[in-house]
Amino acid sequence: QVQVVESGGGLVQPGGSMRLSCTTSGSIAGLNFWAWVRQAPGKQREWVADISSGGKTNYADSVKGRFTISRENANNTIYLQMNNLRPEDTAVYYCNALKFQTSYWGQGTQVTVSS
Repeated sequence: QVQVVESGGGLVQPGGSMRLSCTTSGSIAGLNFWAWVRQAPGKQREWVADISSGGKTNYADSVKGRFTISRENANNTIYLQMNNLRPEDTAVYYCNALKFQTSYWGQGTQVTVSS
């Protein structure tokens, strides 16, 4: 079993920055793909960014140029650096880790962008 825990959310003003962390533990051998997904109130979950074990990254058009996903192998952590935040970025952000065909999710962390 794999445990996924997100952290780093909170309240930030428009134009500000925030870094989310996603730490995995347990049977992490074989994890080969990670993604950040967000869900705003009353909306469906939206894919934000992903990173493969080889380091290849992809971003949704809505965050391209503002968000950066990265991975730190030493502590089994995935990061989402978010810059120039906008009110429409307000959502619960979830981390997803993929191992073969099994998907593991964290509990989510709330990000609120408001003045």
